[in-house]
Amino acid sequence: MAFNTFTALSQYHNMSLFKELELRSGGQCELCKSAGHLQEYLVPPKTYELPENFVLCCKNCADQITAKQDMNPDHWRTLSESMWSNVEAVKVVAWRMLHRLQEESWAQDLLQMFYMEPDTEEWAKDWEELKAESALKHLDSNGAILFPGDQVVLIKDLNVKGAGFTAKRGSPVRNISLVHDNPELIEGKVNGQQIVILTKYVKRTGG
Repeated sequence: MAFNTFTALSQYHNMSLFKELELRSGGQCELCKSAGHLQEYLVPPKTYELPENFVLCCKNCADQITAKQDMNPDHWRTLSESMWSNVEAVKVVAWRMLHRLQEESWAQDLLQMFYMEPDTEEWAKDWEELKAESALKHLDSNGAILFPGDQVVLIKDLNVKGAGFTAKRGSPVRNISLVHDNPELIEGKVNGQQIVILTKYVKRTGG
């Protein structure tokens, strides 16, 4: 019997969105691997109801993502696995949750390792919560707007008080975080140590 491509595609598109996501995830939350109370979550600002724009997640994850319940940092330690997902929507949500948890040292460490393709990074940062945080417009030495998760380099040697070393000009600082109440300050790791840096001494080089 000849294979009918049209029939196969029609059957595929008639499959419910939930079923498609369930098949993709193996019947588990794509963020924490829970198998109970699963639901679709459309990752903003996407609006088209295509599987690639959704994450299948449990109610516990969904309620924390949407702020219906308080964040439980320990619940999100499983992001150390889901951040490596091949599904871009899962990577976007994982990055956003780690950003929200960046006061936790383990979340900072995971952000240091996080990798996204440029289009995925753009999606991850197109986020109302992040835009609100960036309203103060932290600017680098060239006037470029800095965002959490960006990579910068130092443009001069900096003596790090209390740390016993000098952060050298040209040193990269990856996955920076912004000091929310001071647009002149960012935080990041140099030589494995978290330090506060004046924005006028850095130049943005990427995410």
